[in-house]
Amino acid sequence: MNAENFGSSERLVAAAYVRQGAQGRRGHELLLRALLEQFSTEKKDNINQPDYIKMCLLLISKFRSYLYIIIKGKCPEDGWDESTIELFLHELAIMDSNNFLGNCGVGEREGRVASGLVARRHYRLIHGIGRSGDISAVQPKAAGSSLLNKLTNSVVLDIIKLAGVQTVTNCFVVPMATGMSLTLCFLTLRHKRPKAKYIIWPRIDQKSCFKSMITAGFEPVVIENVLEGDELRTDIEAVEAKIKALGAENILCVHSTTSCFAPRVPDRLEELAVICANYDIPHIVNNAYGVQSSKCMHLIQQGARVGRVDAFVQSLDKNFMVPVGGAIIAGFDASFIQEISKMYPGRASASPSLDVLITLLSLGASGYKQLLKERKEMFSYLSSGLKKLADTHNERLLNTPHNPISLAMSLKNLDENNDVAVTQLGSMLFTRQVSGARVVPCGSVQTVNNYTFKGFMSHSNDYPCAYLNAASAIGIKKQDVDVFLKRLDKCLKTCRKEGNKEKSVNEIHDSNTGTEQLAN
Repeated sequence: MNAENFGSSERLVAAAYVRQGAQGRRGHELLLRALLEQFSTEKKDNINQPDYIKMCLLLISKFRSYLYIIIKGKCPEDGWDESTIELFLHELAIMDSNNFLGNCGVGEREGRVASGLVARRHYRLIHGIGRSGDISAVQPKAAGSSLLNKLTNSVVLDIIKLAGVQTVTNCFVVPMATGMSLTLCFLTLRHKRPKAKYIIWPRIDQKSCFKSMITAGFEPVVIENVLEGDELRTDIEAVEAKIKALGAENILCVHSTTSCFAPRVPDRLEELAVICANYDIPHIVNNAYGVQSSKCMHLIQQGARVGRVDAFVQSLDKNFMVPVGGAIIAGFDASFIQEISKMYPGRASASPSLDVLITLLSLGASGYKQLLKERKEMFSYLSSGLKKLADTHNERLLNTPHNPISLAMSLKNLDENNDVAVTQLGSMLFTRQVSGARVVPCGSVQTVNNYTFKGFMSHSNDYPCAYLNAASAIGIKKQDVDVFLKRLDKCLKTCRKEGNKEKSVNEIHDSNTGTEQLAN
């Protein structure tokens, strides 16, 4: 960090705090200078060679140019090497008071860490992000951590634009997964619409998004999907009819979904956004793993263009391949997104912000775009392979062209009316180390927070057939698809053999029963 980069940092963090961090860094530099001056006095013959000096200056210049790019708030086009990233994180860490040489802390939170291993795991960025009143606020004694927070939000915003939502104006990383992040959005809307008690929710059988509304203290109004071919789509007429019946002033928001398991497909976001604009109702979008899909991001962009989208929430781990525990809340009205950040009580962990920043610096914008391209290619490859396998087993790849991530294959040749026969396939796949595949039987019933869902997991009360899900998510490789298809093929053959055996036993039993009846 040189004077120019410290100056640029003052756009993000108060100048007084940046200067204090710079002074803390200066203490470390003075120790290095003292060491080098002593060394140069003793070893004049080698240390002052021009080639070595030029090389060092070149490396320093390169690092400074890297810092200049990121402090401008853009994700670098090309990824950084790990040593550069670690140098950058150490530069941030020494701007925090807990790493100042000679710092004297007498408060209840001074960034003290008992374990050196824990300190190194967090790169000695111990203070977290935000202050007690705002997760996006700057901490006076943690200029480095505050700068980390601001830079992460800025770089993530740049990536959201790159992924397809060009007019997004603000976002922030929150150290909660998607469900709790949605709850935070609903709680923020409560203050704007104090009379409201309902949330309109086109059905998607995923517990966390349903419980996010319950936890916020609202009553979900479930809108059943309509079957169009194989796809389950948003019932726009039912949404509008329910708004009229309940009264717009009594509705907190419409809670829609993009990414989902087939045969459910993304909601009709444009139509919902228009309805929300017409009735002056907020619109919150659950975009859990939609950043990786240009189609999902396009739906959000179009919804904001033709109607109303107040905020959209996406998972960090599902879209950026980092550990579970973080999400991004983004929107088109910067002031509303800031209101949401202020609703978060207390400081927050910096781990999710640190993880996603390291990841995006490692990949660079070009690396992330390449991952998006590969995911889309793998979707086509998985779709083709699953269709061939379905034909082989007299099954069918369900036609769900509006779902860009998830696929579904029918399981009609298993006993659809017998949950055990269908779920056994899921167990077989799991024990053969196939993770993520879902088998969905017909007619299962489950109660979530006193609300009973018929046909749970299928997003419908009575979907016509049992089926199996597989998804092409970011990071998937050709080998994953090939191994999955091979193991699924073996499992289906085993299920068919066991089914034939059971059928033969039943036929023999029925025949014996008939013979005994004739004899009597």
